Formats: sequence, structure tokens, C-alpha cells
Amino acid sequence: MIRIALAGCGEHSRTSHAAPLARYAALHPEEVKLVAACDLNAAKANEFCQSFGFRREYDNLDQMLEAEKPDACVCVMPMEKIVEVGIKLLQRRIPCVIEKPLGTSLVEIERLAQVARKTQTAHMVSVNRRFMPFLNQARSWMQEHGPLLYVRASQVRHQRSEADFIWSTAIHVLDALRYIAGEVDKFEVTMPHTTWYLIELKFKDGTTGHVEILPTAGMVEESYELFAEGCRARVTAGSGTQRSLECWQDGKLVVEAHAKEEEPEDLRNGSYQEVEEFVRALRTGKRPQPTIEDIVPSARISFEIAKSVAGTQRAD
Repeated sequence: MIRIALAGCGEHSRTSHAAPLARYAALHPEEVKLVAACDLNAAKANEFCQSFGFRREYDNLDQMLEAEKPDACVCVMPMEKIVEVGIKLLQRRIPCVIEKPLGTSLVEIERLAQVARKTQTAHMVSVNRRFMPFLNQARSWMQEHGPLLYVRASQVRHQRSEADFIWSTAIHVLDALRYIAGEVDKFEVTMPHTTWYLIELKFKDGTTGHVEILPTAGMVEESYELFAEGCRARVTAGSGTQRSLECWQDGKLVVEAHAKEEEPEDLRNGSYQEVEEFVRALRTGKRPQPTIEDIVPSARISFEIAKSVAGTQRAD
């Protein structure tokens, strides 16, 4: 029995972590127990216990870790607290899930990575795109019909004008393309609008890619397209039922799937499959994937893009 605690009871934690954890615990009661939820706001922690089945609430992380001695902890902190709390869990040798973007600077992220290397504590970074069923189906299909020659991704949002968007949110898309096409050799960025990014990627195996980051384009949608000679796979990953998969080969649509309206969101967006990976790794003694080391290159690219754009803007 794996005793899991949750640190952080905000809205993102609710939809992307507590809900799939509760679903997994209900389906596998012999495998996991949700022992505690912690938040500085005790009322939020209590509400999580009532809504998702955590057994006890806490408003102090150290007290929860000392009293419960959990086998694992899912950590969903504000960006400025990710490194501090992540280091605490790693140093205590508590297997953990840590949210992206892994810190507010590369210096912070490297410090977190250094602690992970030193402690060798089992951990996993929460980047749910790597677990999205349709995206993984497209990836597997293209691996069978490739080689992959070109990838394209678009992340569209509404009224997301925060300065950190490129490294706090767009990292999801950049990391998904690394997961699909491999390591990035170089990139170039242009900005057709104040907060919009057009990114050209050259991957080390020769694949080319383009990414459109459009945070203020009036809707919520992500799409991923994979191309090979005679083949194309497209995944739409919006909100709710706005999720689909199409695979084309030699002019024919050979795979087509759409999200079912009755299917819970955490099953569509990869959050539940992320929980499955974490628990499976802990049960078998294997290291969960992806690790901090796996995600650091995505973070580095995101911060380098932000830095290059800032430098261009200062020069102008």
C-alpha cells in the first residue's frame, strides 16, 4: 500500500492532481491510500479531504510530513515555491511529483536538479502532454510509418498576457515536441505581436519543427501535427471534448478518434495516465519518468527564448 500525500490545494491541484488521484484510489483501493492534504489555507485542505477522500488535512507541510510519513507526495506549489518545497521533499528522500516549470529562473532549476542528482530520490515532473492518449497514439503511429520529417505545434490562449507565459506555460508545447522529435539542436524566434512567438526548431536527428505561441488569440486550443513521407498525424487538444486525432496515409484517413463527451477531463488530458505512471514506478521500484533531468532541456530552451526576445526588445 502506497500512502500518498498532497501539498497544495489550489485550482490546478484540484483538476490535474486531486481528481485523478481520487479516481486511481477508487479504482485501486488495494494499491494506494490518500493519507493527507496540506494547504496554508486550512479550509481548502479540509475541502479537498471532503471532496477527494484524503484522510486528514494540514496547514503546515512539515507537520504533515512528520506526522504522516507518506510514501510519496504530490507537490503543487506556486512557481516561486516550487524549488524550495521540491528540495525539501528530495532531501527527505520522499518520492514526489513536482510541477513545472521547475522554478522561476535557470539558476533555481539547476539548483533543484543538483539536489535531485545528489539525493537520487525518486521523483517525477508533471508535464501531462507526455501522457495525453491521443498524442501518444499519434507518436506511436508515426514511429511505425516514419521517419518523422516535420512537426508543428500551436498553443492558443485567451487574455494570457503575463510576461512569464513563454517559460511557465509554453514549456508544455516545447517539451511535447522534444518528447516526439528528440533533442533540439538550435532554434530561432520571431515575434509578430507583443506577446506572440513564432519558433523554428532544428532537432538533432534532422527533423524540422515550428511552434506558434499565441497567448491572446481569443480561444483555448493546442494542436500537434506530425509529418512523414506520405503520412500526417494531427492531434487537437483543446478544452473539454475539443480533442481529436486524425492520421492520414497515402491520401486516406486511416485513424480517426474524438473525445467522448462523458469521459472525464483527467482521462483526456493525460493527468490520470500521469498518476498511473507514478504509482506503477513506485510499486515496481523503477524510477518514474520524466525526471527533472529529462525536463531541464525544455526549461532551458524556454528561458533562452525569453532572454533572446528581451535582448532584442532592449536593442529596439
